Amino acid sequence: MKKIWLLFSQVVTVLLAIWFVLVTLKPDWVKSIGARDTVESGFGGISLFEAARQDAGSVAPGSYSSAAKKASPAVVSISTKRKSDSNQSQMDPWFRFFGGQPDESAQVGLGSGVIVSPEGYVLTNNHVIEGADEIEVVLNDARKTTGKLIGSDPDTDLAVIKINMAHLPVIVIGNSDSLQVGDHVLAIGNPFGVGQTVTSGIVSALGRNQLGINTFENFIQTDAAINPGNSGGALVDVYGNMVGINTAIVSRSGGSMGIGFAIPMSTAKQVLESILKDGQVKRGWVGIEPNELSPELAQTFGLKSDHGVIVTGVLQGGPAFNAGIRPGDQIVDIAGHQVNNLSELLALVAALKPGTAVAFKIQRKDTLIAASVTPAQRPKAKKQRIPEHEFLEH
Repeated sequence: MKKIWLLFSQVVTVLLAIWFVLVTLKPDWVKSIGARDTVESGFGGISLFEAARQDAGSVAPGSYSSAAKKASPAVVSISTKRKSDSNQSQMDPWFRFFGGQPDESAQVGLGSGVIVSPEGYVLTNNHVIEGADEIEVVLNDARKTTGKLIGSDPDTDLAVIKINMAHLPVIVIGNSDSLQVGDHVLAIGNPFGVGQTVTSGIVSALGRNQLGINTFENFIQTDAAINPGNSGGALVDVYGNMVGINTAIVSRSGGSMGIGFAIPMSTAKQVLESILKDGQVKRGWVGIEPNELSPELAQTFGLKSDHGVIVTGVLQGGPAFNAGIRPGDQIVDIAGHQVNNLSELLALVAALKPGTAVAFKIQRKDTLIAASVTPAQRPKAKKQRIPEHEFLEH
């Protein structure tokens, strides 16, 4: 019995050695043998090699095709038409005689959007549809329809439009707060009007602000190629879940230079819900001019605290003025939340409910003062346009 087992072991060892040599030196022979070695049951006549390949999945290593297939159907192209503004002087008969007929052709704009609900609500950028007289939405399956503006928020450059159409694909909203620098992301949109395009990159930075693009900024920075026409499109993670709305790029040529910005879904979701509920975004306002606390300002006003935001101006008769806040005061806490910088102050004040009193903690030189501030609703501000050579909003 031992001799038989020894002989069997030797034969198996020799066969494995031969197989290893064939796989190493003649892989084509092995593949041809495997192609003929099919299994009639279990795999339906598929070769063992093909069965193993299908079992492992057909997606190539490093491919994001499944994420693109999941998200792309819900990303739409948006085209707008704006009637050209006719100068009153152009209507004067003498001007028309000497200057010719005025140009009354409509201005056409291109952008992207994302379907976020089966009811047909589409999230996009405000600057994509701002001032539009007509909005046309084209789905990825080539269906076309007219869009109706539901509401917009210039302070975050977001807008919601609605389309009436059956069997709409809907994006899956992801968690932008879980993003980390270095995560892979895909940008999906309609750049330059060439059709839906998917580009890939990584998250380059988080929490970008003070760029002068929007009033409230908390951008995701990415090197995924974003070009004119991508605005309002989706920034998705490797699972195909939307984590941001593509908004702007840094460019000196008009094209992508590897620095793009997207509004995180944590912000976009709040704006979306507010617009659907009230038709607008209601934010708190207290009527102050705040500034970052610098060593020079701290010395000027005799402040010793190392955190907070200094008040350099107060609107007379405004909520902060009525609560006793004065220039030189340092805001260190709002409703139990410590204030560390200007961005935090803006976000905290904006989140306040108009008409509801809130506790502020104010540092005035060596004295900590408690103030009760009743915020008003934030007035609508005109959107600031960014110089084209620095930021291109597309």
